[in-house]
Amino acid sequence: MYKFPILTGLFTLVMLTACFDSNKMIARPTTINMPTSDSTRNLYHITVNSLEGEPVKLEQYKGKKIIILNVASKCGYTPQYADWQKFYEENKDEVVVLGFPCNEFMSQEPGSSEVIAEFCQKNYGVTFPMFEKVNVKKGEGQFPIYRWLTDPAQNGWNSEEPSWNFCKYVVNEKGELTHFFASKVTPSSAEFMKAMGM
Repeated sequence: MYKFPILTGLFTLVMLTACFDSNKMIARPTTINMPTSDSTRNLYHITVNSLEGEPVKLEQYKGKKIIILNVASKCGYTPQYADWQKFYEENKDEVVVLGFPCNEFMSQEPGSSEVIAEFCQKNYGVTFPMFEKVNVKKGEGQFPIYRWLTDPAQNGWNSEEPSWNFCKYVVNEKGELTHFFASKVTPSSAEFMKAMGM
């Protein structure tokens, strides 16, 4: 009789905890100790697999700002796909958006690559690059791009990992990490626009 209210309360607590820092922003300090190794100073040494399983070298995005999102199809933030697709279409000469599906937050991305691709195209017309499902949290299974994004020894300053789906990392034209934004921030958010120089 009392189980359902307890479960509802626990679910609400989990959601409130996850969304507590959903407006969080962290910017690169003005002075940082950059790694001395050329192989880890920027993210261009990393290769990832597209949703179709094809290797993609991130060095192909040199000269553009890069927005890296951990995405999911069954999340309250999933409608942001439309926001990021619009932003990509309007700015793709200078900016690329990269989507990395992740199933680590309440299993909100359970589908295969084929299911994810169909969902994104059918519901949001996504044309920005999407990649195979990855683990974004720190630990043994963390994917290399997220290891670079969350390890100060590699990126020079940031240790913040995604707190929920649709967290954003901004990388400049030189492949250097400049900002982290939590889930609630969208392309039209003032802090994001300022970070992008718009």
